[in-house]
Amino acid sequence: MTIKVALAGAGAFGIKHLDGIKNIADVEVVSLIGRDLAKTREVADKYGVAHVTDDLNETLAIKEVDAVILCTPTQMHAGQTAACLKAGKHVQVEIPLADSLAGAEAAAALQQETGLVAMCGHTRRFNPSHQWVHNKITAGEFNIQQMDVQTYFFRRTNMNALGQPRSWTDHLLWHHAAHTVDLFAYQAGSPIVKANAIQGPIHPELGIAMDMSIQLKAANGAICTLSLSFNNDGPLGTFFRYIGDTGTYIARYDDLFNGKEEKIDVSHVAVSMNGIELQDREFFAAIREGREPNSSLRQVLPCYQVLHALEQQLV
Repeated sequence: MTIKVALAGAGAFGIKHLDGIKNIADVEVVSLIGRDLAKTREVADKYGVAHVTDDLNETLAIKEVDAVILCTPTQMHAGQTAACLKAGKHVQVEIPLADSLAGAEAAAALQQETGLVAMCGHTRRFNPSHQWVHNKITAGEFNIQQMDVQTYFFRRTNMNALGQPRSWTDHLLWHHAAHTVDLFAYQAGSPIVKANAIQGPIHPELGIAMDMSIQLKAANGAICTLSLSFNNDGPLGTFFRYIGDTGTYIARYDDLFNGKEEKIDVSHVAVSMNGIELQDREFFAAIREGREPNSSLRQVLPCYQVLHALEQQLV
């Protein structure tokens, strides 16, 4: 059976999903939703998608659509996730699930009510580099003592990952910190019991803090230090240092190195070296197998509880 999927948001991340889906058998993208119809049609033509619209509800009314992937602005995620579930569609929403705890809780509750597959794009769970470390942990060969994480971008103007002007404002806490907060608890195999945050000045035009520092502690004693900045004019992205009882590992997206900067071969970890593709494969496999996916709304909800607690400290 071919799974027919719609994709909302034909920007930088939507294109990453389209590239990943090309490599997955028996999945067809049948609808593309975007606010700029001309740009959306251009992407649709390139990837052979027949239906284009600027209205998600129009796509949700298409009976043959089985599932939706949401790559839309953060502020729309919770509401659009709910709309997909209410329309009877399986849904994968890009990180973050919501920009508030109430939004995340409502979406998770609706998933439980409908029983549909609903997952959030916490991609770090799927990157081969982090999967390699996770396999070490589950085999009892490595335990985290500290994670040291740097999330650094240079975004003093409102740009997306392709360097194009963005119509909405990104957020260090609810978007970028979400990756690390979820990954730390997932890799530690232990819930976060202590969380502290401080932030730098609010940008006068963007209205957000451009620098932030977060400390986390898991119930098992593992700690995490996370530094985030939109002011960093240097290597861009997120870099994870795992300091453990039997080694040190440095993950840069899908690549992994030991503490001596020697590259570790992670090509055997999964069927692809592309974390986004692996995330999509999990989504479609869960639909086919009628099971809860890794990074389900239920599994990631504790992350948003921690983000909410951190936000209260920053008010």
